[in-house]
Amino acid sequence: MRISSWSDAKHAGIAFILLASLMWALEPVAAKIAYNNSDFLHTSAIRALFAFFVALAYVLIRGKGSELRIRREKVAPIVFIALAGTVFADLLYFYAISSIPVVNAVIIGHMQPIFILILGFFILRENLSVYDYGGMAFMMLSGIAVTTRNLQNLISFHIGTVGDALVLVSTITWASTALIARKYLRNVDAGVISFYRFSIAFLLFSTYLILFSRLSISSYAQIATGIIVGLGTIFYYEGLHRIKAAQVSALELSSPFFAAILGFAVLGEALTYMQMAGMMMLFLGIYFLAKREEN
Repeated sequence: MRISSWSDAKHAGIAFILLASLMWALEPVAAKIAYNNSDFLHTSAIRALFAFFVALAYVLIRGKGSELRIRREKVAPIVFIALAGTVFADLLYFYAISSIPVVNAVIIGHMQPIFILILGFFILRENLSVYDYGGMAFMMLSGIAVTTRNLQNLISFHIGTVGDALVLVSTITWASTALIARKYLRNVDAGVISFYRFSIAFLLFSTYLILFSRLSISSYAQIATGIIVGLGTIFYYEGLHRIKAAQVSALELSSPFFAAILGFAVLGEALTYMQMAGMMMLFLGIYFLAKREEN
């Protein structure tokens, strides 16, 4: 998807990442609305179906249909990403957000760079700098501030809930899929990866529901959730192709702000002062991680 009227690739990249960040904030809001008429499992299945449709349309529009036939050595990494990233991590995430505020889910999800660095050190043998350690420290403090919500909980060591912990597990799993994609799927089109990721997930979800429950669409919010995540994936990769990874990480910090606004306006979820401080520490964490790329 290229916008020929935009001659400035950097401006286009910024716009794409901001749109992706808005999608990441909208997704849990739409899912929570869908839960009024359904559960997390049915919503995950419908989400995967419509995300698959979006990915397929993206591949066909860009004329990449011939690339849907992938080489044998690429099959295992793609299946891993689908099973770990979409079937396991996404399902866990959708279960968790039924019990925690949207802003908690979004901020914990944005701690993914910590685990990419840690796993990258062991899997890809990437060296860590002092900026990496500083960034990870601030992002960990951000997670603690957001999940404890107030000073009293912090003093009492009430650091988060089961839902927060499940989102953290999802975040670590997403980080592992990002590293697998980086190591084994560098030359595979992003739309093709998304196509298989969501199609495999939908086949598994739908098979389970047909056998043990029912496969049906309960609300437009379920459809919206799939379209939102499909578009978000497209916007993210389009932005990543145009600007530096450090700039992407910085711009993605708009997602917690979108989540805070939407969570309050749509769901009535308010932020505490400690959570606001946690958002600022997330900024500092990303700043230090970005310094590594600059140096």
